[in-house]
Amino acid sequence: MDFELKTLTRPRLCAEKCEALIVLMTDDTPIAGDALSQLAASAVKSGDFETKPGKLLGSYRTAGVAATRLVLVGCGDGSVKNVRTAVIAAMNTLKNSNAKRVVLSLCGLPHVTADVVCTSLVACGDATYSYAATKSKPVLSKLEKLLLVVPDAVKVKPGFDKGLGLVNGIALAKEWANRPANHATPVLLAGAAKALAKLPNIKVDVLGPKEVAKLGMGSFMAVAQGSEEPLRFMVLHYNGAAKTRAPTVLVGKGITFDTGGISIKPAGEMDEMKFDMCGAASVLGVFRALADLKPAINVIGLIPACENMPDGKAIKPGDVVTSMSGQTIEILNTDAEGRLVLCDALTYAERFKPRAVIDIATLTGACVVALGAVRSGLFSTNDSLAKALLEAGESSLDLCWRMPLDDDYAEGLKTNFADVANVAGRAGGAVTAAKFLQRFAAKFAWAHLDIAGTAWKSGAAKGATGRPVALLVDYLLDQADPSKPSPVKKRTQTA
Repeated sequence: MDFELKTLTRPRLCAEKCEALIVLMTDDTPIAGDALSQLAASAVKSGDFETKPGKLLGSYRTAGVAATRLVLVGCGDGSVKNVRTAVIAAMNTLKNSNAKRVVLSLCGLPHVTADVVCTSLVACGDATYSYAATKSKPVLSKLEKLLLVVPDAVKVKPGFDKGLGLVNGIALAKEWANRPANHATPVLLAGAAKALAKLPNIKVDVLGPKEVAKLGMGSFMAVAQGSEEPLRFMVLHYNGAAKTRAPTVLVGKGITFDTGGISIKPAGEMDEMKFDMCGAASVLGVFRALADLKPAINVIGLIPACENMPDGKAIKPGDVVTSMSGQTIEILNTDAEGRLVLCDALTYAERFKPRAVIDIATLTGACVVALGAVRSGLFSTNDSLAKALLEAGESSLDLCWRMPLDDDYAEGLKTNFADVANVAGRAGGAVTAAKFLQRFAAKFAWAHLDIAGTAWKSGAAKGATGRPVALLVDYLLDQADPSKPSPVKKRTQTA
């Protein structure tokens, strides 16, 4: 779908020819003498329309309005959050309609800021995204163009441009996360990464089993050895600033299918384990957005990708492997494999002398229990980095919540047979997983995002959400400010 930004007066808006006109209405939208205003005033007075977020009133071939279909949608006080709710509700009604050209008017809002415009575009993209890659007869939306009408197009153009980048990035993340494991193998995922190298300022290197073995990534290789699908280690570079500027490193967990290995999962809902590479998909999505937005920063993306399968070569509970860092790991549960691929990628990140390192992973069911699907779990050894990510979550409406990293949580990772065990007890499972990763992140400012509860939806709405692409992009754009200091590389403890 193509997007266009334009300023129109109310009379010209009423005269704009399109299949559907969506008009956002707040509690304080002024009532004028045009057909739209009169219709809205009459509907509110009669009680047939409320301005609560997401409330809709549709009409067909309304007198005085050129649009075939008119949709009034409430958005409460006009806050960014309520605008998102309103736009998604309105666009959902048109997703399967015959509308090809849609006009979305924000002129009734009290404050049309760049953030409101950006959020509106992202909401449109979210509502109209449709998976089609493996369907013989996909049902595709007929929407071809969306015209976004605002009071001052020049003022909000930065938000429009940012929204376009996010729409493309989130869609790419959804697309690869949604693909079945046989259509998103490590090799195919590496192909998606390579395709990004065609975009501005992006370079991609892909390492195979021999190169990874040479690096000594024994932990990563141990997970991959139970599958016939060869592993891939992707290294993406976005170069938007001088080479002297230290990069931010994003590490995405890329388990393209997770059976649990020898510690096999129950059969019920195991199909959802194709989503165990949502961290990797989010990194691809961020780089897609960076190519559009072109911020003056340097970013490295690391994606260790493999399957976790239970064949005769698979690692067994009790096996001890040696990580790239030299630390030995006793594998007590082969279903705790994500941390085993991430730890070697974290060690690899040291060579870039990074400004900060953020890993993103569908890591633990325990985080789903703790935070549900509303907020991603945030763990960090650095207060300034954690604060910046929390703020990015708020500004992007892609929320996270800081979790503790007290040293006492690491007690359960002690073992008689290696430097560390890969799991502790069930209690505090999301925290103990983060404590395991922390051992491999001592040389830089580090944060871990556990997105197990936020990266996909189950049930009738099953599918990837594209989170936390928006959060990460907001964080990175903020770091493009040259006045922003690098996070101090000190260890902190949160209670």
